[in-house]
Amino acid sequence: MRSNDFPGSGKKIAILGFPLGFGAGTMGSELGVEAMRLSSVRGRRLDEHIADLGYEVRDAGNVEVVRPTRVAAEGENPKFLPELVESFRNASAGIRSILSEGAMPVILGGDHSIAIGTISAIASYFRENDGEIGLIWFDAHADINTPETTTSANSHGMPLAALLGYGNEKLVGLEGYSPKINPQFLAHVGGRDLDPGEKRTVHELGLRERFFTMSDIDRRGILACVEDAIDIASKAPGGYAVTFDVDVIDPRFAPGSGTLVRGGLTYREAHLALEVIAERGGMRSFEIVEVNPLLDQSNITVKLACELILSALGKTIL
Repeated sequence: MRSNDFPGSGKKIAILGFPLGFGAGTMGSELGVEAMRLSSVRGRRLDEHIADLGYEVRDAGNVEVVRPTRVAAEGENPKFLPELVESFRNASAGIRSILSEGAMPVILGGDHSIAIGTISAIASYFRENDGEIGLIWFDAHADINTPETTTSANSHGMPLAALLGYGNEKLVGLEGYSPKINPQFLAHVGGRDLDPGEKRTVHELGLRERFFTMSDIDRRGILACVEDAIDIASKAPGGYAVTFDVDVIDPRFAPGSGTLVRGGLTYREAHLALEVIAERGGMRSFEIVEVNPLLDQSNITVKLACELILSALGKTIL
């Protein structure tokens, strides 16, 4: 595996914003990027806290998002496809630049449709260099809809399907190949709200043992489920990516998201999950999405998102 260690400079982190929110039905997640980037926790910004952990940090700015200047056409499925594809291509250039520097991307979203572009770029880069990567997907939803199964035509419900090779060919074919993620290296954590078509897909593709639902977490505990998820994703020769939708957390602790579902991870379960990932090593990128400041209460979701990033990067209580 590629190491992120550099003599005399510690580990390199590049923060990349991807303020795309039109993949979701509720606008506002595009504002989460700057809210997280500029949020002050104990008087210090996110990049300063990351530097305190011993990283060399740079802010890589934002992906250029091609925003729609039109209303979605009747029957357009997924909605705003041309704008999505152009934005994802822009993201690929930025992510590849970060990885070529030997830095690890910390990606601030945006709605979860951005993962089609971000994970495609990361997977393609490592496929060319260190071998295919695994993926740990934290989410209340499966995000494995296709244009045939979706009830909304919103792309933020389709990213995992696209990465596995199912859905619109323009999304599936990003980076010139498909699938981006081998199902045997995929782990999904925290699901509790799946559409009927998604349930069928999970079972038809033989993914049930790779989906650690909230029922599994209730029965076995978050530690056992996350350790199993890491074991699955770590089998990939190039390491693994992590994408974290804040709606995996119970709305009591993270109300600032557009697709809330009761019964999610607690504050401490979310932190423990990411602390264990940091301890085990092998993570090649971290992405956090669906933070919507317009729906937040007293900025608690924004601050929690920043805290979770730090846990994923190795911050511990002692």
